[in-house]
Amino acid sequence: MADHVRIGVLGAARIVPAALVRPGRSVASVEVAAIAAREVGRAQEFADRFGIPQVHGSYDELLDDPNVDAVYVPLPNGLHGKWTLAALAAGKHVLCEKPFAANADEAAEVAAAAKSSGLVVMEAFHYRYHPLALRLADVVAELGKLRHVEARLAFPMPKFKDIRYSLDLAGGALMDAGCYAVNMVRYLGGDEPEVKSARALLKGEGVDRAMRAELKFPAGHTGTVVTSMWSRSLLRLSAKVLGANGELRVFNPFSPQHGHRLTVKLDGHRRVERFDRRPSYEYQLEAFADAVLHGKPFPTTADDAVATMRVVDDIYRAAGLPVRQPS
Repeated sequence: MADHVRIGVLGAARIVPAALVRPGRSVASVEVAAIAAREVGRAQEFADRFGIPQVHGSYDELLDDPNVDAVYVPLPNGLHGKWTLAALAAGKHVLCEKPFAANADEAAEVAAAAKSSGLVVMEAFHYRYHPLALRLADVVAELGKLRHVEARLAFPMPKFKDIRYSLDLAGGALMDAGCYAVNMVRYLGGDEPEVKSARALLKGEGVDRAMRAELKFPAGHTGTVVTSMWSRSLLRLSAKVLGANGELRVFNPFSPQHGHRLTVKLDGHRRVERFDRRPSYEYQLEAFADAVLHGKPFPTTADDAVATMRVVDDIYRAAGLPVRQPS
């Protein structure tokens, strides 16, 4: 592991090509070295298709592989905590898909294990590593005293048998899409908010297909989170910050490689900023490898994940829905 990180994948999930395999080809410090799936035939088919050299017949077998330095966890939400803990116990670094765990208590358990292990555990909020997201912190500082922070992420997911609608697998719109908006509002708001109210639209008992939450920050500014996998808002990808000196609005801060726009109105002047279209996943993989190989700090830590999950849990409680549980 002198100059690159060998990553094994737990599960042949749909996100793996976009989040790991294709960006991994452009990041010299990363090698996608192995894959395991519940059905070895599926893992072999995936490996053949994407050129992954090693196939394992079980997740445990992959964790025992001495030629794997780190593990990518793209499993259903309710399994993230379990297999991150298993990877840490096996001495592997972890890149875990969002949401980090089923709830804040499980996230705290994982964070404690990460701290005691000394291994890198990164939550895969890839947008946080793109130059657009890095720029937002500087722009927010220009706005003066904050008044309101808002993030919206909605997309259509009408396949209601999809695991993202499964309560047993810790599903729901807030878990799948809304965790991005929660993380964004925390980031732009500069502190940890209190949930004042929340309202959900349901798809099945206890499972939200859409959610809106109103927040309040310690400094007095307010926040709003809006998310949906099935509602009248078929597609929303935006963030907004209002301050005493002006405002910023962002179109598509979550996946800026597919098109984005940052508009800033400050002291009566308007400007538009745009950034490169390099995939945010490539920036994330570079940051992960730098953390593993060189100890470089990164923003989406296990502790940061705990803070996001606390807000997610509080939103569910405010909406009268159950906090998600591990599978």
